[in-house]
Amino acid sequence: MSRTVIAAVDGSAESLAAADWAAHEARMRRLPLHLLHVWQDWSRAFAHAPFTGLDTTPCEGATAPPHYAEQVTHDALDRLRAAHPGLEITVEQVHGRPAGVLLSAAEKAEVLVVGSRGLGGLAGFLTGSVSLPVIAHAERPVVAVRAGERAECEPLPGTGDHGDRKGQCLDVVLGLDLSRPCDKLLAYAFEAAAARAATLRVVHGWSVPVVEGYDPAAADPGHGVALGLREASALTDVLRSWRGKFPQVEVKEQCLVGRPAGHLVEASKAASLMVVGRRIRRAAVGAHIGPVTHAVLHHSTAPVAVVPHR
Repeated sequence: MSRTVIAAVDGSAESLAAADWAAHEARMRRLPLHLLHVWQDWSRAFAHAPFTGLDTTPCEGATAPPHYAEQVTHDALDRLRAAHPGLEITVEQVHGRPAGVLLSAAEKAEVLVVGSRGLGGLAGFLTGSVSLPVIAHAERPVVAVRAGERAECEPLPGTGDHGDRKGQCLDVVLGLDLSRPCDKLLAYAFEAAAARAATLRVVHGWSVPVVEGYDPAAADPGHGVALGLREASALTDVLRSWRGKFPQVEVKEQCLVGRPAGHLVEASKAASLMVVGRRIRRAAVGAHIGPVTHAVLHHSTAPVAVVPHR
């Protein structure tokens, strides 16, 4: 199942939004789409399953009867085939613990797409008891999509999947930490922008280091300006080779003073996709996704792609 976009579906509005997004992604990347539904008998799960840190309560992606699993995938398949004629779509129902099944599937996927619960009246979304652990432990990119997400850009009628779509997509926004500018993260962001014919906006947030309670920028504003120029130059250096690999992608660099999470959440308001990284950790339990990625996942108003890296 390599080179496949996988969408986790469970019949909820969130999973349908994820499936819709995944179908658009599969079309843009010229890849097949695989719909995966995981069902679980919770009456047995609570009695026999040990705690692993992945699944603790009934949650999205988990239903009991097999016939319901068939109905969920059948309905999603009909809907997507009507909306995306010609797209190769396969379906699968698997019995097991949802997070574990999805993590296994993610190993063989180009990208795994999951739904995410909303925060009611607040902007953004809150990842659920399955999607958050999957994001925290997967070693392939995972995209979180919430219900009501604005529509992805689509190819113009008659132009095919790679027609002239320049200007139709909002920016792809990449949050980049210059202390560890990972190739996997950069490659995913550039490929996503290229597939959408969208501008890639690279956001790097930085702060003037405070030494022993002393803020040198406050005493000498020129010091902060010099540091800003250095950070901007470093960002340009990191992106130079990637501009050469993707000459068709317009790149905008933003080197901003302040906490990266705040800048990225603000940038999500005008983004078609947010791309952030997560360092791979081998801890058996817990959600280790980092404070910036965690904040973006909870408050972004655009879908969020989390790219794991070492």
